[in-house]
Amino acid sequence: MFKIKKIMLLSSICLLFFSQNVKAEAVVEINQLIEHAKDYDQKQVTIQGEVIGECMERGDYIWINIIDKSNAIGIWLPISEKEKITYYGNYKAIGDTIEVTGTFYQACKEHGGESDFHSESLTVVKAGHLVDEEISNYRIIIAVIATLFVFLLFPFFIKYIRNRK
Repeated sequence: MFKIKKIMLLSSICLLFFSQNVKAEAVVEINQLIEHAKDYDQKQVTIQGEVIGECMERGDYIWINIIDKSNAIGIWLPISEKEKITYYGNYKAIGDTIEVTGTFYQACKEHGGESDFHSESLTVVKAGHLVDEEISNYRIIIAVIATLFVFLLFPFFIKYIRNRK
C-alpha cells in the first residue's frame, strides 16, 4: 500500500511540474465542412490545402481551389493575396500549401448558391515546386516495341477487313 501511495505522489508531482498547456490546431478538413455544412455554415474556420488549377480573377477578387487529403473547395479572396501564391498544382508542379482563415458558406447567395469559402487571411505554409518529369528508358523501349507491333499487324488487319465483306 505504501508503494502505491508513493507512486501516486510522484506521479502527481511530475504532472504538476512537467505538464504544459497545448492548444489544439483549429484546422478543419474540407470534407468535414462539406459533410457537416449546416454546422459550419457562416462560421469562421481555418482550412489548409494545396492550391490547384488556375487563379481566376473577378474584379477586385480571385477564385482559387485548394485540395487537402479529403476533398477540394473554392476560395474567394482579395486580389492582393494573389502575389503570395507562387505555384498552382497541376501535372508539372506541386502547388503551394496554404492555410486560409475565413467564412464557410453552405449555399453562398453571392456566388450562385454553391458551397464556397470567403478568405479573410492567407498564409503560405509550404512553398510548392516544379516536378521534374523523367521518362524511363524502359517505358520508351516498350512504346517503340508496341508501335512496331501495330505497324507490323496493320496489313493483316486490312486484309481481314477486306475479306469480311
